[in-house]
Amino acid sequence: QVQLVESGGGLVQAGGSLRLSCVTSGSTSNSYHLGWFRQSPGKEREFVAVLSRTSHTYYADSVKGRFAISRGNDRNTVYLQMDTLKPEDTAVYYCATSRAVLSSIRDPTMYIYWGQGTQVTVSS
Repeated sequence: QVQLVESGGGLVQAGGSLRLSCVTSGSTSNSYHLGWFRQSPGKEREFVAVLSRTSHTYYADSVKGRFAISRGNDRNTVYLQMDTLKPEDTAVYYCATSRAVLSSIRDPTMYIYWGQGTQVTVSS
């Protein structure tokens, strides 16, 4: 079993930056994909970014060039650096783990373990 704890959310003005952290425990850090998803009220949970178990990165088109996912030196922390934030980035952000095939890593239903989420609010 894998445990995940997100942190780093908050309130920021449009154009600002935040760095989210996801600390994982309970399993080998490189045996699964680690994804970030977000959900705002009334909307479905959507894919944001993923760090595959082979260390490749993939992004949603809406965040490409603004967000960056990376793994910390301790191998148990994954970061989501978010720059040039927009009001439409406002959501609860979740990290999650998956062992799905690569073609399915953008599908939230393929993720097994989830963190509790951290709120990101971007004001205009």
